Amino acid sequence: MFNKIILALLLIASSLFSAEIHWEKDYDSGIKRATNENKPVYLIISKTTCPPCIRLKKTTFKDKAVIDMLNENFVSIIVYTDKNDYIPRHIPVQYTPSSWFLKPDGEPRYEPLVGGLDAISFLKALNIVKDDFEKEVKNSK
Repeated sequence: MFNKIILALLLIASSLFSAEIHWEKDYDSGIKRATNENKPVYLIISKTTCPPCIRLKKTTFKDKAVIDMLNENFVSIIVYTDKNDYIPRHIPVQYTPSSWFLKPDGEPRYEPLVGGLDAISFLKALNIVKDDFEKEVKNSK
């Protein structure tokens, strides 16, 4: 009995601490997955030394509701300007962080959100994109 309680507590603790956004390893693999799964893409252009990027990573991207929304409804890709990650030419890079919402084929759906957003504001944006994408898919059938 004691072993089962310990095992249950370990499983709960590991699920709480392991929740994170499932980032694709690069732009091309993310677009391939988005096309196969017919999901919109969340692309963030970041920089390792950018204070708003760091804040976004430590706060908004740690929020459970944000993590769940991205993992369930989007293909998430993060690219870093200072790591020479591939960024397609049709995605202009002016500021970091820049959050882009793309169609599964990689074409932009909206203008980017620039700067760090708090979790509540970011979730509102995610819900708008998710709902618009679902309407578009439904209307195309």
